[in-house]
Amino acid sequence: MKAVQARVSGRVQGVSFRWYTEEQARRLGVTGWVRNEPDGSVLVHAEGDDEAVDALVAWCRTGPSLARVTDVAVRAAAPSGAKGFETRY
Repeated sequence: MKAVQARVSGRVQGVSFRWYTEEQARRLGVTGWVRNEPDGSVLVHAEGDDEAVDALVAWCRTGPSLARVTDVAVRAAAPSGAKGFETRY
């Protein structure tokens, strides 16, 4: 079990980044959440199998077609025991 928080910077708000992240997480079996941050970044909390979490982080480095990701800062996080993946507001 792995848990990380990834702060995704660039043009990542207003391009459906959260929606696509939620779709990718569910497809990969990753739990956690995604939310927009006041500084224009998107914060992703992901938990699950190492490979699945790594795959979601790798996807975040590109994001959906309208996004322009400039940086993804990843750090270890404490597992929250999330049961699914949700968009937080």
